[in-house]
Amino acid sequence: MEIVRFIFWTAMKTLCLVFLGLLAVKSVGSLNSGGEKGGKGRAVAVKGTLYGAILLLVILSAWNLGYDIAAEVYATASRSNLAHREVKKAYANALRAVELRPGNLRYWEVLATSKFALRQFASLIGDLRVFQALSGGNLDEEDRYRLASAYNFHGEFDKVIPLTQQMIAENRVYAAPYVLQGYAYTAQKNFPLAERTFLDVLQMFPTQQSAVEGLAHLYFLGGNKAGALDILEQTKKFPFPPESRQRFEALKALYAQ
Repeated sequence: MEIVRFIFWTAMKTLCLVFLGLLAVKSVGSLNSGGEKGGKGRAVAVKGTLYGAILLLVILSAWNLGYDIAAEVYATASRSNLAHREVKKAYANALRAVELRPGNLRYWEVLATSKFALRQFASLIGDLRVFQALSGGNLDEEDRYRLASAYNFHGEFDKVIPLTQQMIAENRVYAAPYVLQGYAYTAQKNFPLAERTFLDVLQMFPTQQSAVEGLAHLYFLGGNKAGALDILEQTKKFPFPPESRQRFEALKALYAQ
């Protein structure tokens, strides 16, 4: 959808540029000397100056339009790289798009995605001011979740929870922030709130693997080995995929030691 919108507006800019250029040339061509002595020479000089100015404006506009197209090409290539897990190429292409058009939030979002894939969490957090400036201080859900995850991996758990609480308040059926918040509370050793958070999401999504593992690990850390094993045992009642069941069995073997 974004690429369609970009193509549309780029085409409109190009058409407007051509139309205004032709209109300007026609207007300059219609100028006359007014019959005054020496007017013909002055008219020629004025026309030459105006034609030169029009040419310069057209060149600058085309140059600017070329930057728009190049930035979009780099951003599109970065998204394709991410889809093929070529994260280093994705980062290089996204960075080039941002360099060409630093005022475009979409390009910063592509760059943030590639930074996250490369585990450049400190750099991603450092870009927060740019995101706030370009978004008017109102980050969207995806940007907030990516930022909260970066804080979590960076060990800044006190900054994770306000973001996840905001996301949960705005969208109570979005499982990811519950899980992230549960892990942040666990890292802070706030086990009661971590337990409540994991149970909240499991009541809505009983097959949320990360929440199951988080709750089991929470019980294990709190010394409740039986509770951890019971949580993993209860997963048999729900339709988890084979990969998840293998993971649960491995955790049961670990906690049973």
